[in-house]
Amino acid sequence: MKITGAQLVIECLVEQGVDTVFGYPGGAILNIYDELYKNSSRIRHVLTAHEQGASHAADGYARSTGKVGVVMATSGPGATNLVTGIATAYMDSVPMVAITCNVGTSLLGRDSFQEVDITGITMPITKHNFIVKDVKRLADVIREAFVIAKSGRPGPVLIDIPKDVTAAKTEYIPLNSDGYTKKETVIDTDRIRRIVKATEPSEKDIEKASELINSSKRPVIYCGGGVVISGAEKELLALAEKANIPVAVSLMAKTAFPSTHALCTGMIGMHGTKASNTAINKSDLVLAIGTRFSDRVISDAKRFAANSKVFQIDIDPAEINKNIKTCGHVVGDVKAVLTKLLPLVNERKASDWNEQVNEWKKVQPPMYNLKEDLHPKFVCEYVHEKLGDDTIITTEVGQHQIWVAQYYPFTKPRTLLTSGGLGTMGYGTGAAIGAAIGNPGKRVVHFAGDGSFRMNCNELATISHYNLPIIIIVVDNGVLGMVRQWQNLFYEKRFSQTTLDFGPDFVKLAEAYGIYGARALNEAEFKKAFDEAVASGKPAIIDCAIGENDMVLPMVPGGKPIDELIMEIKA
Repeated sequence: MKITGAQLVIECLVEQGVDTVFGYPGGAILNIYDELYKNSSRIRHVLTAHEQGASHAADGYARSTGKVGVVMATSGPGATNLVTGIATAYMDSVPMVAITCNVGTSLLGRDSFQEVDITGITMPITKHNFIVKDVKRLADVIREAFVIAKSGRPGPVLIDIPKDVTAAKTEYIPLNSDGYTKKETVIDTDRIRRIVKATEPSEKDIEKASELINSSKRPVIYCGGGVVISGAEKELLALAEKANIPVAVSLMAKTAFPSTHALCTGMIGMHGTKASNTAINKSDLVLAIGTRFSDRVISDAKRFAANSKVFQIDIDPAEINKNIKTCGHVVGDVKAVLTKLLPLVNERKASDWNEQVNEWKKVQPPMYNLKEDLHPKFVCEYVHEKLGDDTIITTEVGQHQIWVAQYYPFTKPRTLLTSGGLGTMGYGTGAAIGAAIGNPGKRVVHFAGDGSFRMNCNELATISHYNLPIIIIVVDNGVLGMVRQWQNLFYEKRFSQTTLDFGPDFVKLAEAYGIYGARALNEAEFKKAFDEAVASGKPAIIDCAIGENDMVLPMVPGGKPIDELIMEIKA
């Protein structure tokens, strides 16, 4: 049966189990959008206000569901508007397939209208990308793209299709139940294996890990986002409890280990807790699981766990010994490795080490400024009290992001969606849309700084149109809070371009989009506004006024060892 390239795209997406795509149409991709119209009962298309919003929505869909997110855009500026979203997904290992359409093959390389070399542009920020100039290759490329995106260490894959290829016809051969076509497959399995770097974990290396754990006196687990990606939360919990090992978590691992658990020491790194940061540098063994030793965690690499043995477990061999030298490692899927490691680890009762870590946990910075009527800690705790553990929280990037990480008591995986590696202001509203679409039975609450929200408030049109019950909490201090904090501490209070003393009025903006809007100046007003928003089951914005000089503490100054924390700023 011969069908067009555009029809083939739809059939291959359905083969891969795709039921939702996010995107924005344009001239070069019209053939595919015509087929989306004809196949609306098979694939839902979510139209965003901007292509970047669509890319973040696909990312949020993927992070919250564990499925591959799909985004579509046209050529030229449509494709380049995806770049930040693709880079965000790449840095945080999110499985995503981006489908763009380019000018016709005869126009490529001629500086044609709305032509860009999007495969060249995105090469450094994708696991792999393709430009398909022959319709006969299209089905195999799409199938390869999904395998690459979700295998090994996940990440984004881009497929660029010239417009004439979407119109050309070819024979469509469906996949069999075994995942292969009726003909001999032409999927390049060797190339896929090289790209995803698939490998079986070494039994000898796993044994070494168990020996180090069993012989250590002051072990610490440093847990990263790979635990969530692998779905290894139960195995991590079992390991920590069996050997009574304190667990420090990265920002990307906030939902990998229950924050309320007695062994949890909280976040590690620049804004980590006294317990996590001190325990790492006082330990004799750091078991690093599914983490890449980001500079925001290790700070001064020479003084990070300088007197400890570091053993790393990660699926990506490129991360081994890249930022921190290890005494050993296991390359493999975290869940598979921990499953094999668990029986080899001895049970251990709580020791003096656990008591010492618990003493460090008691050291906390002052949480409230007594002159204030509303504080992010109260907001986070009230949201959790009202909506519970299953609520999906999304954030932008800045002070509010870290306050959420510090104060919100996450206990379940995939309930925090935030841009960790790239630190993308403008990420969270799109991510909230993707989470709401992918998880229709769950509540989604989005925390946004007023600076970040200015970057993506156009997506209120999307939230309103689809009547998504997303509650947006604008942590509004009238400044670019995190940048101002650095200016306050390290630039002698020269607040260059970080004061946001101009609009919009977020309540009126909400009303313009037909969304419930309220302003909260104190705890009572926030409770009332949030309760009304929850009861309505509809989109809402709550503008929360907080102090412009509030800071995220603890904080490790750049280049300092992570146990040299600023705990308090005195006036």
